[in-house]
Amino acid sequence: MMLIEETTVPQSALPVAELKDHLRLGSGFADDGLQDGILETCLRAAMAAIEARTGKILIEREFSWTVRSWRQGDEQSLPVAPVNVVSAINLIDHHGNARAINEGWTFVPSLQRPVIVATGSMLPQIAVHGSAKVHFLAGFGPEWSDVPADLGQATMMLAAHFYDFRHGEASGTDMMPPSVAVTLERHRMVRIGGGL
Repeated sequence: MMLIEETTVPQSALPVAELKDHLRLGSGFADDGLQDGILETCLRAAMAAIEARTGKILIEREFSWTVRSWRQGDEQSLPVAPVNVVSAINLIDHHGNARAINEGWTFVPSLQRPVIVATGSMLPQIAVHGSAKVHFLAGFGPEWSDVPADLGQATMMLAAHFYDFRHGEASGTDMMPPSVAVTLERHRMVRIGGGL
């Protein structure tokens, strides 16, 4: 199984100004934008850590996910949420030839566990030594304002933590600050057997 982020979060969607306010950085000076690059890096790192910990994609972007077999024959849960649309499923044979599958499945959205469900008794069969590639759009929305408030606050706190320790000093053995971990706890998915 391989999840690939096909598009990245555009720079314009990142809340750099909000992070500056959160950090109480000075403003009105000639070099106001001097820290923007490091703030963007801290935000991207915080978002990646939160998305990995929760399985929730904060800002909408496109993904592809390759699997060698369906976990269940009649349905397959997707590795992240929320998924807004499944745009394509391609079956790939052992020679690498892809074939689009437009029938035999439907998408059931969910904030916790979006799934692809068979419209008949089984999902389209994946060939021996072949794979299926699922293309989808995931995320709460295209703008920072679409992100739930608690996940947005956790992102700000973690980005501030990364900014404060940007020179590599260790802040303890746990890399996730306790206040961030507590905020994220209700969004974490229990994954038994990979959760997929």
